[in-house]
Amino acid sequence: MLVHFPALFIHSIAFLPCRMGQPSNLHSTFLLLLLLLLLFLPLAPCWGQRPSCDRCDLRLLCNCSHGGLTRVPTVPEGALTLDLSFNDITVVTEDDLTGHARLGSLSLHGNKLAVIHPSAFDSLWSLEELDLSDNQLTALNHRWFSKLGALQELNLLHNPYSCLGSPPVFQRLVRLRRLGFGGPALEELKRGDLSGVTQLEELTVHANNLTRYETGTLADVWPLGRVTLSLRGPFLTNVALASAVLGDVSYPETWIILEDLHLMRNQSVQPSREVTRRRVRKMTLRNLSVSDEAIADLLVAVDGAPLTSLFVDGVTLTGEGRWERARWTDHKSIDEFFLRNAKVLKVFQFASLLGLQFLLQYPRKLSVINSQVFVLPCLTSRLLVNLQYLDLSDNLLTDLTLVETLCNGDGTLKDLRVLNLSGNALKSLSTMNQQVTKLSKLTHLDISRNGYSSMPQGCSWPSTLRYLNISRAKLTTITPCLPETLEVLDLSNNDLKGFTLVLPALRELYLSGNKLLRLPPGWLFPNLQTLTIQSNTLNMFDRSDLQSYRRLQDLQAGQNKFVCSCDFVYFLQSAVQGGGGVHLTDGEESYVCDSPLYLQGEPVGRVQLSVVVCHRVLFVSVSCGVALVVGILVCVLLWRLHAFWYLKMTWVWLRAKRSSRERRQRRDGAETEELLSYDAFVSYSERDASWVENFLVPELEEPRENDEDSVNHRAPRPLTLCLHKRDFLPGHWIVDNIMSAMERSRRTVFILSENFVQSDWCRYELDFSHFQLFDGSAGGDAAILVLLEPLSKDDIPKRFCKLRKLMSSSTYLEWPQEEEKSGEFWRKLRHALRGEEDEDD
Repeated sequence: MLVHFPALFIHSIAFLPCRMGQPSNLHSTFLLLLLLLLLFLPLAPCWGQRPSCDRCDLRLLCNCSHGGLTRVPTVPEGALTLDLSFNDITVVTEDDLTGHARLGSLSLHGNKLAVIHPSAFDSLWSLEELDLSDNQLTALNHRWFSKLGALQELNLLHNPYSCLGSPPVFQRLVRLRRLGFGGPALEELKRGDLSGVTQLEELTVHANNLTRYETGTLADVWPLGRVTLSLRGPFLTNVALASAVLGDVSYPETWIILEDLHLMRNQSVQPSREVTRRRVRKMTLRNLSVSDEAIADLLVAVDGAPLTSLFVDGVTLTGEGRWERARWTDHKSIDEFFLRNAKVLKVFQFASLLGLQFLLQYPRKLSVINSQVFVLPCLTSRLLVNLQYLDLSDNLLTDLTLVETLCNGDGTLKDLRVLNLSGNALKSLSTMNQQVTKLSKLTHLDISRNGYSSMPQGCSWPSTLRYLNISRAKLTTITPCLPETLEVLDLSNNDLKGFTLVLPALRELYLSGNKLLRLPPGWLFPNLQTLTIQSNTLNMFDRSDLQSYRRLQDLQAGQNKFVCSCDFVYFLQSAVQGGGGVHLTDGEESYVCDSPLYLQGEPVGRVQLSVVVCHRVLFVSVSCGVALVVGILVCVLLWRLHAFWYLKMTWVWLRAKRSSRERRQRRDGAETEELLSYDAFVSYSERDASWVENFLVPELEEPRENDEDSVNHRAPRPLTLCLHKRDFLPGHWIVDNIMSAMERSRRTVFILSENFVQSDWCRYELDFSHFQLFDGSAGGDAAILVLLEPLSKDDIPKRFCKLRKLMSSSTYLEWPQEEEKSGEFWRKLRHALRGEEDEDD
């Protein structure tokens, strides 16, 4: 949809001036919006094409920041959080955010936003956080927020509006709890500007150039949890205004934070008297520069105030530390003093702190952080008689200056319970041990981010020590120097390769960033509840490793080089789903496979391993078993189908054919023709040899004179038979003899009987006859079947399908049991053997 720029322009005119009585203001603002109109109108034809942003995670958080966007992009309608910060968006139209009723957080921080349609946010009924800071909004429109009844946090800081406008812009925001407004152009705050805002947890007002303020403007907001005020200009030039603002927001339970101050003389400190008058208990001074005179005046101004906590963050001291003028003041209510990022311009002229006994003898908590402190003289330490908490982190302390600071370990700070010396230049654990031995109430010691590279074998720590932090050092081994009384131990980011020290009272152990190959044995820590061992060189761990920790509840072991074996993947996935008593507090996404290579970079929780990978032995066993069963079944099937016989006979047949071909080639080389030497090859069982020799041979090879042919006056030619016992060549392969006999015989006579079927050689001859018939090299009547005794075709093996078919389709001769029918039998046999000759006759 195209943007209706004239409508936007008209809506903008409705809330332009903060003070209609200034024509020049109206005129300049009108010209600015007219210029914006002229700039945007040429873009109207192509404005309908909104960009899209697909950078939304599973939690429906859409991070579209730093994308170079010039318009509000399209995102999924179910988005809960939309971050559009640090883009180049200049306009929010009526329809840009339509359909996002579930949106809970919207950030437009750091854009070039100058125009927002009055109804742009109307559909955002569920919006709780809205950030419009660091833009170009020259005026605020109450209609933007009229439908945002659920809004709890609103940030309007660093925009060039000079007032909050009328009618009150926050009238409908009854649930607002955190509000920030103001910027370099804010000049006026008047009664009613915060109408509708009744209580706030946090209020931030940047009004460094505020010139007009109606007393009571901020007074109606109560209770106030924390107030941050930037009033640099008023503190310098308009003390009454600064005092009025500070007086309206100061309550005993309100934490007052004053930013961007330049305190150089007595007058600039006067507004701080409101803190004393309103009995404020907590105050922070942030990003200020201050002189000795101003510090003394400030101490005088808060004299007797029930101030319990004073925080100074980012201070430049222009003086020499001579504050004796305020020595008579009473600050015994100060319990905590916090100083961070302090810079002393005249460091070599800075006076001793010994004159500050009136300040140092009261605090129980003292923090001096990142302030280039290299030593705290022992005499000064002795002034801290009530000190229980001391933080000297991120300074320049060495082992030598530590001895001076802690008075050579004489126990000066006898009530000290917490000592933080992290981020210094300490190198000797032995020296540290000696200096704190006599601190009989010390429970927490933080010496992280120092240069410790070794640990002595024996140490004497206070028996009260419970918390010890030696993280981010250079330790390579652990020794019995660590006290057995420890309940919390942090050794993360060292170079440890193992941990074998018994610590019976330990409840929390932090070992991230080392070089551990496996989890430390659980029996070393019988009371351990929390273990953090991220970013080491762990390959895997399993349930048995965790079961050795009897009381372990929380584990962080992600960001390691995990080998995604089946056991590890199954264990971790069950642990993520809540199986077992240990909770992985660093989340499933921290556990990523490093090997095998095909799973590298894959979250362990999403890995799906096959049965082949996880149960290889079982898979191989089952596969082999199935293969064996299938093999047996196939073998049985092949046996039933006589496949083995076919294979065997094919091989024998091929070999015999090769021999036959060689004989034929030799015969062709000798230019001789193939001769048929026999009328018939007789295949019979050795047990039927007597019938062949006594009946068949005499009858066919030696015809009698009174046979039928002689009666018919024919001259019968004796038949020549090939018998294996008589005509096979000795010394030749039996198969070659059989093949040669068949090739040189016109017919093959099979003397079939039970003995024949049982004979191996007869079966061979049947086989070759079968192949010869199958090969087609012989005629269909090449085989003559003679049934010596009653025999059906079912008695012939099924694999001889050709012969069985031949018995079914052809006539065969049966040896008659009656002697008178024998003549007819011999006549038919001779006729079968002389078939071609009879035809020629």
